[in-house]
Amino acid sequence: MIRGRVVGLVLVLSAMVAGGAMYWLQVYAFYDTPTEAEAALALGGVPLAGSRLEAIDSGSSPIRFRACFRLEGEALADALAAPAHPDPTPLNAPYWFECFEAVQIGADLQSGAARAVMATRDIADGVDRVLAVYPDGRAFAWHQLNETWRD
Repeated sequence: MIRGRVVGLVLVLSAMVAGGAMYWLQVYAFYDTPTEAEAALALGGVPLAGSRLEAIDSGSSPIRFRACFRLEGEALADALAAPAHPDPTPLNAPYWFECFEAVQIGADLQSGAARAVMATRDIADGVDRVLAVYPDGRAFAWHQLNETWRD
C-alpha cells in the first residue's frame, strides 16, 4: 500500500517538474536580446540611434523576433512612404515582453492608425520581417510567414 503511494507521488512530482520545465522552455528560454547594431542590420539598415530599442529574438525559431522602437527624421519619412505590406499579421509576443501588443498593433493596422511595410523579405526561408509604423514615430517589428509556407 505504501509502495503504491510512493510510486504515485513520484509520478505526480515528476509530471509537475516536467510541466514546469516545458512551460519555462516555451515562454522564457532561448530568447536573446539583440544589440542595437544587430537589430538595425536586421531591420534593413534603419538607423536606430537613440530609438529606445527593445527587442527579443531566438535562434530556435525564425518567427520569435519582436522589436519596439522609435523612428525619427528621414528614417520615419522613408518608412511612411514605403509600399504597404499586403497582409500584415502581428504575432503575439511572450507576456513578459510588454512593449509589443499584437492585438493593438493589428487593430491599428486595420483602422489605418498605423501602416505596415516590409522591412526584409525572406529574412529566413519563407519568413519576412514586417514593420508597423505610426505617424508619431513609434514602430514595431515582427517576423511572419510569407506565401512560401502558407496553405
